[in-house]
Amino acid sequence: MPEATELRSSVAAPPGGVMTDEVGVITGTLELATTCADGAVEVWIRYAGAEEWYRISAADCRLHDPRDHEALHTALAAVLNRP
Repeated sequence: MPEATELRSSVAAPPGGVMTDEVGVITGTLELATTCADGAVEVWIRYAGAEEWYRISAADCRLHDPRDHEALHTALAAVLNRP
């Protein structure tokens, strides 16, 4: 099984926050993480400096080419980073 790659970025939540599966909407200064293993991408977010990660609702996807992971992560960070 291929090893997963992980990317992280700091973001400031957009107006209205970010919807998570576990706790609903979170706001403020956040950290975004994406993992990609064989094209399967999982998207996670947490409060900056916290230990617990939450799944962003309906954000997981599958890439045709795993090399697109960095581009996808960069696009997600750009969309979410709206202080």
